[in-house]
Amino acid sequence: MEVIPLGGAAEDAGQMARDVRAGLSATPKDLSPWPKYFYDAEGSRLFEEITAQPEYYQTGAELSILKDRSDEIVARTGCRELVELGSGSASKTRALIDAMFATGGAPPRYVMLDVSESALRESGERLVSEYPGLGIQGFIGDFDLSLGRLLGRPSDHGRLVAFLGGTIGNFTPEKRREFLGALRDGLRDGDRVLVGLDLVKDRQTLEAAYNDAAGVTARFNRNMIRVINHRLGAGLDPDLFSHRAIYDAERERVEMWLHSEAEQSTVSPNLEAAFERGEGVRTEISTKFTPDSAARTFEEAGLRLLDLYTDERDLFALALGGPA
Repeated sequence: MEVIPLGGAAEDAGQMARDVRAGLSATPKDLSPWPKYFYDAEGSRLFEEITAQPEYYQTGAELSILKDRSDEIVARTGCRELVELGSGSASKTRALIDAMFATGGAPPRYVMLDVSESALRESGERLVSEYPGLGIQGFIGDFDLSLGRLLGRPSDHGRLVAFLGGTIGNFTPEKRREFLGALRDGLRDGDRVLVGLDLVKDRQTLEAAYNDAAGVTARFNRNMIRVINHRLGAGLDPDLFSHRAIYDAERERVEMWLHSEAEQSTVSPNLEAAFERGEGVRTEISTKFTPDSAARTFEEAGLRLLDLYTDERDLFALALGGPA
């Protein structure tokens, strides 16, 4: 399987330093605009472990929709190429790949974008063995630097661009419009998008999903500090940070925070930062949607919501859209 980098390492490292400096100098400290900094090989592994926790309903709900509706989605879109943004282990896309094979004709293609080269290679090798004839390409990159390059590649197939897992909720409203607008600009005639949306529900269910009893989400949250240390030469102590996740009903979003349990600071060529004892940094937001807010979100980006597929319990949704 071919794995192609999109964007240079120097460009990425320099941008990360600027992002983290901006986030840690804000009041309150806020790294949530850059969820990609959770992910190195360990971050990707921990996230996969999160999805297996009993409190984390999103993966099971989304999988049930894909199993029930993939044939319909593939028939409706006519796609022969599946492009997945933030593919990770690609565990949920098999239903769509199966549906593309079931239509017959030329072998379909699967194109993956992820920040983790190891995740791309591991999932790609599994899929090559499971689906003889499936054309697979992996691209290393992130949504900020790589989306236009990825969607601008030549393609002879109708494409379904999938952004699963509710990751769109991790973006601020402004970044969400910008991202979906860029996605809209990259679509060709006949292309469609499929976006995973976590739905508004009771506080207890939402907060439990981000505070699992096994503490996996807490370890995932602290891994952002480890990534910053490794890539920017910082010296913050991840073990001195405690994890907290709360639901903000007014904004309809879960917020994850890390709070420093002691005074600590770091000075390096790339980063200078200090934490008071008890001071927090917001590391992630996860917006939840209703059918109305899903339609508005698409409309603001120049997309038209074609359908909203939900699971039996209305926990999660897949939004199918196309150019307005």
